[in-house]
Amino acid sequence: MYQLLCWHGKMLTRRGGKVARGRSTPEQVVTTVIAIYAVVVHLNAITARSPLGTDHLSKLSQRYMRFACEEAAGRSPYYEGLARGVATDEYVLRFLYSLPTEKQQPNLLFAAFRHLFGLKGGYEQFRDTLSENLAAVRTLMEGRSTQTNEPARCAALLPVLCLLPQPLALIEVGASAGLCLLVDRYGYDYGQSVLHPKPEHDSYPVFQCTVSDGTPIPTTLPEIAWRAGLDLQPLDAADPAEAAWLETLVWPEQEVRLRNLRAALELAARTKPHLVKGDLAGGELDALCAQAPSDATLVVFHTAVLAYVEDPAARRAFAAKVSSLCDYWICNEAPGIFPEIAKRASAVQTPGTFLLSVNGHPVAWTDPHGASVDWIADDQEFLKRPGRTA
Repeated sequence: MYQLLCWHGKMLTRRGGKVARGRSTPEQVVTTVIAIYAVVVHLNAITARSPLGTDHLSKLSQRYMRFACEEAAGRSPYYEGLARGVATDEYVLRFLYSLPTEKQQPNLLFAAFRHLFGLKGGYEQFRDTLSENLAAVRTLMEGRSTQTNEPARCAALLPVLCLLPQPLALIEVGASAGLCLLVDRYGYDYGQSVLHPKPEHDSYPVFQCTVSDGTPIPTTLPEIAWRAGLDLQPLDAADPAEAAWLETLVWPEQEVRLRNLRAALELAARTKPHLVKGDLAGGELDALCAQAPSDATLVVFHTAVLAYVEDPAARRAFAAKVSSLCDYWICNEAPGIFPEIAKRASAVQTPGTFLLSVNGHPVAWTDPHGASVDWIADDQEFLKRPGRTA
């Protein structure tokens, strides 16, 4: 049933770096409708038995099924299977509901489990181990957050950063251990172009990224004059415990991604990027912007951060604030975060992809982990420098 549901999410497939729409057969339409009906019946059964109702267990079920179909599918069969199991398991859903809302996300549950117990076969083994150790899993989930620090996302940001007036002053919101602040210290392989940092360090990761026609592939790395990060709980890349947690956040089958993360962590441990504890809505962001050198182009960027800001009004307030503080605001988030920006995108995205925008102008669809860029900007209107108002 799960595979049939995921089939609908795979109607858009990547071919040769471009996005192509798949075609459905009558048999696929029928089977998909039957699968959706089965899930609805299951959710109705949960609702009928539970005083929590549709607004609670059913929404959690849908969240895990969506994670399986749109995020884990094609990237992590193990997480795909776990998410499918959780979506139809009332016992685990009730455990998740007992946690604070911000602690109920799939990545946190699966990472906490792996951090404590490693890989445990299929879903039944996962469920048995979880049920025997609920207190330990709860403690870790409540004490940690995902804070996925994926340095390969720099490959998706680089084409934009290299188009901006140099040198740059970078501020990352939701910086975690600050790995994405070291964008000029990594290597990049875009297929027809490979870049290496100068001077080359003893050890650095090289990120592979597939790009579509029209993507402005960089020929040199950006010049970074100053950099700083903001996070609710900054992590120290030199701390073995914190580095181990970041490694656990890498999905099980992604060995190349894990190797690159370890190399980036070693680099960050040596260079120690400046990280400040604070909330994106607080005064810390204003203070950091004020510290940036005035002769550098001030860029504030973030990736996969605003999904944790649930109130759309709060997101819009942040967008208005950050736009007034910097020269360029780079947003790399799921398209639903700012639907008003997504409406202006000129191409249909593959399920689970991010929308990269600059000062509110959509410029590319990107892989959440930086593995691809599908450029959609027709011109360079986004490069017009509005100037800071604060």
